[in-house]
Amino acid sequence: MPSLLQVALDTPLHRLFDYRLPDGVGAVPPGSLVEVPFGRTHQVGVTLGQPADSTVGADKLRDVIRVLDDRPALSPDILRLAQFCADYYHYPLGAILLATLPPRLRNATPFVADTPWLIVTEAGRTAQPAARAKAQRALLDALRAAPQSRDTLRAQKQGRHAAALVTAGWAAWSRVPPATSDAPQTTPPPSATAEQQAALDRLLPALTQFGVHLIHGITGSGKTELYLRLIDAVLARDQQTLVLIPEIALTPQLEQHFRRRFPGRRIITLHSGLTEATRTENWLAAPNCDVLLGTRLSVFAPLPRLGLIVVDEEHDASFKQQDSLRYSARDVAVARGKQRNVPVVLGSATPALESYAHALAGRYQLIELKQRAISQARLPTIELVDLKHIPIDNGLTRPALQALTETLARGEQSLVFINRRGYAPALYCSSCGWVSPCPRCSARLVLHRTSHRLKCHHCGFETRIPPECPGCGNPDLKPLGQGTQRLEETLTTLLPAARIRRIDRDTMRPRAWAELGEAVHGGEVDILVGTQMLAKGHDFPNMTLALILDTDGALYSPDFRATERLFAQLMQVAGRAGRADKPGCVLIQTAFPDHPLFRYLQRHDYPGYARELLAERRQLDLPPFTRQVLLRAEAPTMDAALAFLQRAAALAPERAGVSVFSATPAPMARVANLERAQLLIQSAQRQALQRLVAEWRPQLDTIKPRVARWSLDVDPLVF
Repeated sequence: MPSLLQVALDTPLHRLFDYRLPDGVGAVPPGSLVEVPFGRTHQVGVTLGQPADSTVGADKLRDVIRVLDDRPALSPDILRLAQFCADYYHYPLGAILLATLPPRLRNATPFVADTPWLIVTEAGRTAQPAARAKAQRALLDALRAAPQSRDTLRAQKQGRHAAALVTAGWAAWSRVPPATSDAPQTTPPPSATAEQQAALDRLLPALTQFGVHLIHGITGSGKTELYLRLIDAVLARDQQTLVLIPEIALTPQLEQHFRRRFPGRRIITLHSGLTEATRTENWLAAPNCDVLLGTRLSVFAPLPRLGLIVVDEEHDASFKQQDSLRYSARDVAVARGKQRNVPVVLGSATPALESYAHALAGRYQLIELKQRAISQARLPTIELVDLKHIPIDNGLTRPALQALTETLARGEQSLVFINRRGYAPALYCSSCGWVSPCPRCSARLVLHRTSHRLKCHHCGFETRIPPECPGCGNPDLKPLGQGTQRLEETLTTLLPAARIRRIDRDTMRPRAWAELGEAVHGGEVDILVGTQMLAKGHDFPNMTLALILDTDGALYSPDFRATERLFAQLMQVAGRAGRADKPGCVLIQTAFPDHPLFRYLQRHDYPGYARELLAERRQLDLPPFTRQVLLRAEAPTMDAALAFLQRAAALAPERAGVSVFSATPAPMARVANLERAQLLIQSAQRQALQRLVAEWRPQLDTIKPRVARWSLDVDPLVF
């Protein structure tokens, strides 16, 4: 029997594939990348073992084309983590493993990183190569004195010795040149507050083993300072830290902060805003870094010396992927911490109810920061503007405009928050009632006046603004509602002396955040108008007013998580005001000032509101007191999608304590010309639910004819 190789491929099939190793190829360790034939194409796969025999006939076995030894193998801990995700989220293992790789490494084309400098790592500064490895020792000594360029090493025929040092972890390729004149200035740590010191007294002794620690700290309480001190302790043990953040926009300012605090340390970032080449280079550099700062997918980064995982803004829905592998990066981070026996720190001013319930039950360690880190700073006052009694004009009430005017007169800064980008949510005909529908979705086309287009924010469809109503020919079409563009225009008209900046997905790119921060801190901006991109992570000392518009929709949403998300969002926005020695004020325009959410918000009482929501959830058998799995289906017609789900429900095995509900159309029933429906499965016991889904999933593949595309969403956040 020839030597065999078991390979995971990026396919929708829940199985591995056997291949034959060509003669002369030795042992291939698990996690290695190989190029193999698959159908009429070639694919890159991940090896998972070398079985003694195969169920595939010898005449049908195909040969491995080549082992891709120009890129590192996936480590055993990443293989274990991917297997956990495959089991828990019921998703093909091969698709998960290939998704952890940067796109440039998923094909067989050789990748040559733009890393012209070889530098010594921290481990290399004290390493002692074997006495017989004289060339390696000489090169390592040279690197300790100064970085060496790739061209120099090539000219000196040192490539083999350089590769050996990189493999040993004593050297690494870097894009950074040896000059250090622009190195960031070191930022000395501030004195810890009494609360921070008490938190550190609990956290620092816990860094030696797995445990989940939930830091519930009000905005401005210094959660980031706690992270930095914990990272400092981890670095002292020559270990690595993984820091997960929800938004790409937060990466540049946090990276700069880390570099100033830890000069000389290797801090790298991973997120989808990087170019493919840079993302690949950073992924390859991750094993030798000190701190990895990244968004959701970074939870799978290769970190052999991992000593700490931090998840900042752990409540944020951005940590949950909404397509393909629908995983929660926060939950996978906890699983990785448990597998590696390293602590996991979750931080938020408004923790997810699931996390808070774990803390109340004692499964997580709860650490509270109730005071702002700057002694002069106080939590802002929160006032409500009752829209039932105060008229509104172009989205603004008179009290809101007066507050903006007074803040401007004092030379202070304001934030105006509206979570709708574009000029207006729709274009409206007052004659026949036509409201700009998307031809492909159950949604309205959003008016973007600056680009003279109507755009769908769900499927990407766009078209020009019609000169007249398509329904009745009326040329007098009006914008319906407010968006950031219209609000910016209104404020520019009403406050002509104000310097206004709009912050939303249409105006900002990751590199623009550094420039924005400098402008705000330098006093070049009076009013920021923006969406949720402005809600968290920003510290502007001169910002004293936060004005919040158009949030009432969440108060009567059918989504049971809507008020939880709204409370978190309002707390985050309110936290931008009064972060230094000047008092802050928050104005919220609402038609429902008596809603309980606002009473808790005005008291800054997250624990009280969380306990009220938890009591409601327990009474209604909703998460976190039950576990849910959502089977989603998409088809050309709603009848086809519902028929598939009805057949799927009939195939579901009966289990005590597990409920299978009826198929229903999705709240957003049509997206990109596909009708969408869903089927909910729920149980108070996670294991019972998982066993049912594991038995049920293979049967879903047997449903014929295949007219619907389906997916499973474990622990869904969006319905």
